[in-house]
Amino acid sequence: MSKQWADGKDGVFRRQVSSFRETISASHPVYKPAKGRYWLYVSLACPWAHRTLITRALKGLTSAIGVSVVHWHLDEKGWRFLTGKPEELLSGAAYDYSGGIKSAKTDASTRVGDIPSDSTRVFEDATFDPHHQFERLSQLYLKCNPEYKDRFTVPVLWDTETQSIVNNESSEIIRILNSEAFDEFRDKKDTVVEDLVPKDIEADIDEFNKWVYDNINNGVYKAGFSENPKNYEDEVTNVFNHLDKVEKILADTYKKLEGECGGDKAKILTKFFAVGERLTEADVRMYTTIIRFDPVYVQHFKCNFTTIRDGYPHIHLWMQNLYWNYPAFRYTTDFNHIKLHYTRSHSRINPLGLTPLGPKPDIKPL
Repeated sequence: MSKQWADGKDGVFRRQVSSFRETISASHPVYKPAKGRYWLYVSLACPWAHRTLITRALKGLTSAIGVSVVHWHLDEKGWRFLTGKPEELLSGAAYDYSGGIKSAKTDASTRVGDIPSDSTRVFEDATFDPHHQFERLSQLYLKCNPEYKDRFTVPVLWDTETQSIVNNESSEIIRILNSEAFDEFRDKKDTVVEDLVPKDIEADIDEFNKWVYDNINNGVYKAGFSENPKNYEDEVTNVFNHLDKVEKILADTYKKLEGECGGDKAKILTKFFAVGERLTEADVRMYTTIIRFDPVYVQHFKCNFTTIRDGYPHIHLWMQNLYWNYPAFRYTTDFNHIKLHYTRSHSRINPLGLTPLGPKPDIKPL
């Protein structure tokens, strides 16, 4: 994710296609599985990068793949790092859920007005690049390909051995992390899900992901970045039509589970997921949009027919269940990074850079 606006004269937002599309496998001629060889560069604000962090945690790979977090403020030069000593990050902070950002594990329903956009709080606003001490994410791209001309986006899966980008497409990175490539390096005690894309329901997951991506994940951006009034109205209506569809799916699932579990809510929640009554990639991919919906997309992207907490009780419960009952979701969700990034980085949408304090709380208790 980087600064992206409506393209062309029609005022319609179109997402950039990712450029680096390699994989990691034992049979790959270059990118072989190894512990400590690969590194993720992410933004905690970005939903596409967020899904890679969740997958990494669910699969027990936090000790195998390190993380650097860019600053939440995206300025005219793109994503930036802070300065720090490499050993500070390599000694352990890069291998926790959030890549060392402390505020991801705290209540972020706080005042942010006193935090300047050029704040340099290491392990709060950002971390740093321990491998090259680069100041900008763009330097990674240009090191890999000096002729690169497109946007410098996160996430980036980097190979420290060949000094190259393996992949910068989030949907493919999470499939790489879920593949058997890293099985031998997983921390078994921290593994929550053995396989996020089980073969017996893979087709159902792919189908769910497809329409959720087109109409909800990317839909909020097509509405929010639109510079054409008619296009905006069409896109925001489409977002809520598809949220209605998700609500119906989850409502039907809940009703079925209610009967099977005798109304025991705790038992219901152990199976209350988007596809197949088990935690899968479908939940990971939809969560990163839904968790941002009330704090950001309602006001910032004008997706304001209603909120998730007030208008979609089953989606709301599904989101709460993931956040409160699975640390991989909770400790990679940083509401300060999310709110500050959108409201301070998109000056054409929010020229004064004021960051709304609400909703209160960021997420309601389960």
